[in-house]
Amino acid sequence: MQLYVSGSLALDRIMNFPGKFADHILPDKIHILNVCFLVDGMSEYFGGTAGNIAYNLALLGEKPLILGCAGKDFAAYGQRLDGLGLSSAGIRTVDDQFTAGAYITTDESDNQITGFNPGAMRERCGYRFPARHDDGVLAIVSPGNVQDMVELPEYFKQAGIPYIFDPGQQITSLSGEQMTRAITGSLALCTNDYELEMVMKATGLTRAELLKRTGALVTTLGEHGSIIAQGGPDGQTEVRVPAVKVQKALDPTGAGDAFRAGLMKGLCLGQTLAAAAALGSVCAAWCVEKKGTQEHHFTLDMADAQLRAHFGRSL
Repeated sequence: MQLYVSGSLALDRIMNFPGKFADHILPDKIHILNVCFLVDGMSEYFGGTAGNIAYNLALLGEKPLILGCAGKDFAAYGQRLDGLGLSSAGIRTVDDQFTAGAYITTDESDNQITGFNPGAMRERCGYRFPARHDDGVLAIVSPGNVQDMVELPEYFKQAGIPYIFDPGQQITSLSGEQMTRAITGSLALCTNDYELEMVMKATGLTRAELLKRTGALVTTLGEHGSIIAQGGPDGQTEVRVPAVKVQKALDPTGAGDAFRAGLMKGLCLGQTLAAAAALGSVCAAWCVEKKGTQEHHFTLDMADAQLRAHFGRSL
């Protein structure tokens, strides 16, 4: 199956704060906020929503096409993608910009403060799709260039390509009307629970109204798993999918992208959204056990074994 993964490509600079943000932010002084968090080091990793999703899909045996933009400092990242067998045909290089960069600080309660320089992501990817697709196709529109996030859903609907809409960090950059149009006709709207509230506020739509516009609401709940909500002639149905417990969660960054990759792989295998979300839970667990979004490793056989162990079924 041809998979399209639209979103950001970024270099993540991840820092850990050995304390709690809440202990250093005074609620009654929030209007004059001026804080400095002394971190205990910094690590640089390959990241970005499209890069992370594609990385996990590669571990699952898929060869997705990344749709995004990279900058003049992308050479090492490009070599990594080549090593994974992933094509760079959908990646546009912007020579006068740096690759997007995220500066993520995580406290001991797993709260995060992120600064993001979009860099090359300011440019739309401009990929020219083939005139026809002879095999099955599935796409995801994840946080990236805003114009791509507006235009690609329209193209996918016109071409009859099912797609997952994942607005994530770009919710505040999209108008309510843009978001509503992108959600309408999608296979699923995928968010975490906080993002879903932001989507409802921006669009003015309730959960029930959103379900009339998309095939499903896939809502991740961190350590509490996910909820798959779908509408139908008999009303709304919800299925809760538990998270896979880990021995030690080191870094939550990228877990959502790993979940989305598992979700897409499950759909490629013809599974229901709920069954595919279980594979997403398996992938996310490996991610949180490592620092960085692409530092974990697993195989399809390992994923199958984890599904058997935690959900009592195989791929």
